[in-house]
Amino acid sequence: MTTTIQNLLVELFVEELPPKALDRLGNAFAGELFDQLQAQGLAAAGSMLTAYASPRRLAVHVTGVAARAADRAVSQKLMPATVGLDAAGNATPALLKKLAALGADASAVPGLKRQNDGKADVLFFESTAAGATLAEGLQKALGEAIARLPIPKVMTYQLESGTALPGWDSVQFVRPAHGLVALHGSDVVPVTALGLAAGNATHGHRFEAKADPVVLRDADSYAQQLRDEGAVIAGFAERRAEIARQLQAAAERIGGGLRPIDDAALLDEVTALVERPNVLVCEFEPEFLDVPQECLILTMKANQKYFPLLDAEGRLTHRFLVVSNITPDDASAVVGGNERVVRPRLADAKFFFDQDRRKRLEDRVESLGKVVYHNKLGTQGERVERVRAIARAIVAQWGGDATLAQQADAAALLAKTDLVTDMVGEFPELQGTMGRYYARNDGLAPEVADAIEDHYKPRFAGDVLPRGRTGAVVALADKLETLAGMFGIGNLPTGDRDPFALRRHALGVIRILSETGAPLALDALLDAAFAAFGHLAIVQQDARAALADFVYDRLAGSLREQGYSAQEVDAVVGQRPQRLADVGRRLEAVRAFAALPEAAALAAANKRIGNILKKAAALDVDAHVSELLLREPAEKALYAALLDVLPRAEAQFGAGDYTASLQTLAALRAPVDAFFDGVLVNADEEDVRLNRQGLLAELHRAMNRVADLSRLAA
Repeated sequence: MTTTIQNLLVELFVEELPPKALDRLGNAFAGELFDQLQAQGLAAAGSMLTAYASPRRLAVHVTGVAARAADRAVSQKLMPATVGLDAAGNATPALLKKLAALGADASAVPGLKRQNDGKADVLFFESTAAGATLAEGLQKALGEAIARLPIPKVMTYQLESGTALPGWDSVQFVRPAHGLVALHGSDVVPVTALGLAAGNATHGHRFEAKADPVVLRDADSYAQQLRDEGAVIAGFAERRAEIARQLQAAAERIGGGLRPIDDAALLDEVTALVERPNVLVCEFEPEFLDVPQECLILTMKANQKYFPLLDAEGRLTHRFLVVSNITPDDASAVVGGNERVVRPRLADAKFFFDQDRRKRLEDRVESLGKVVYHNKLGTQGERVERVRAIARAIVAQWGGDATLAQQADAAALLAKTDLVTDMVGEFPELQGTMGRYYARNDGLAPEVADAIEDHYKPRFAGDVLPRGRTGAVVALADKLETLAGMFGIGNLPTGDRDPFALRRHALGVIRILSETGAPLALDALLDAAFAAFGHLAIVQQDARAALADFVYDRLAGSLREQGYSAQEVDAVVGQRPQRLADVGRRLEAVRAFAALPEAAALAAANKRIGNILKKAAALDVDAHVSELLLREPAEKALYAALLDVLPRAEAQFGAGDYTASLQTLAALRAPVDAFFDGVLVNADEEDVRLNRQGLLAELHRAMNRVADLSRLAA
């Protein structure tokens, strides 16, 4: 093997890898192997990494890899000098034994270094460690990269007779591995993995490779040889881009403004299923378009991995695109086969839709009483009644509009009925969506139908909110019922598990309250949610407090992700604001206040006042303010300033102008500073002391209406 620095190629050739994990597996394999090579000094600091992942291979190309790492100086701590050397400076038996374990003898004693570690002089043995060879280093790196792969599920399999290395017969890996390539330049690196010895040959496309095996000339020819001789695009990103290009080109050839559906997850999955993509145009009978397009799109995407074609208005057409893994001269058989396969799927969807519409949603309510929601929380029917009760409480808080109350109750009653339809039984992802279609078919008001679909929203981060107040009410009621129920029975999320999506539900509540401007108080909502459980044995007080903490924690995290500082968030959320719709304005007010020259001093003073009042509260003192007991000029000046400033600040606060309210309070800096410079709060006379505490309490209350300004103190 040469001793020059060359590029390295490593490939594991395996059976078809799990498509939804392929990109992650490819990046993890390449990244870990690269990190291991750099840690051993085999890959230079400027080395470049290229990861490859196709349905049947994980590979990595690394530039600038040395055949042998440079030798390195090693300093090993031995023992305190008083232990290793006697009074005459000679080595003790303990030191000689330690040196022998390191491959040295008494001759190394004069060369030992003494260094103080802060407690005593310590002996160090300095030596030079030979750099690892590429074969040694790559063997270690390969073992680590395989061991640390984020494998969704391990398979146990037996190696083929005659191909296994000695000592190997059974292997555990994500899929059976059949080949290993390790090339440093054009030289094979003698490493092994999964019972396989490295070589320079791989395999291309199952049916369309021009050569089998593909014998690689060197590490740098890997991708090009696989493309030319093996009919495989090895790079995941390159293959994905080619599929996207072909999909767009196929839609443009058809014309009419058609476009393939935009679905990044589907594109990733299809990229992981094909080695050389070939996009074909197929179609189905137009009469199937009478079925809601969500049903047809879902069955084509989920079951067949097809790309439906939409028109310029976003409506589904009767054409779709197939990403084939073969490129025959005559593709008619492939097109016809896919059209025959999709037809029964669409026919099933049409049958389910036609059957479901024969029964009204209100006639399905009774069936929910037979569907178990949770063994401690009863059936879906019982759950519906709780959601209705919470919805009524929300409407009452929102002004008690009679029309809103009627529509929200109707939507809450019917929101879960599509769970017992054939369509949702086949496609659970369509719950809510089908409820809306069936509600419109039953002649229900558009607001009710929309609310049935929208009560699941937002389903994920960035999802749209319910379309109107009716949907917002039912969505809030549904999410609050889930949160209260699960917290009530102690079914809380853990660090890595949240099976009932309670974090998502809490964020949904936060977004609806914040973004719709709903004039609803969080405490009252939580009270209504727990009250709806009535007779169920839930430890309400502890659960309710825990749920409130949970929601405010999610709120704080969400605000930090939006770019607000930890201090700003703590100042506002620490006050437990009831109307979350006000939180944004409070944060902007705090940010504007923090930019004022008076901010730092007032924040520090506010923190000091808080500490004083905490001690006073511990003594159970009923602080009050009497102008007659004000003695010092500074406390009189502060009281006068409060009388002048507070009415204006309170009026601005009441009008929701939080920024102006805080800026008005900034005028108090000078009298506050003068107060603390010239007034002893804890005076000997009890009435004077209580009066001064009362003055500070009044100031503290005013300063903390918008936010806890003490959180801004350095």
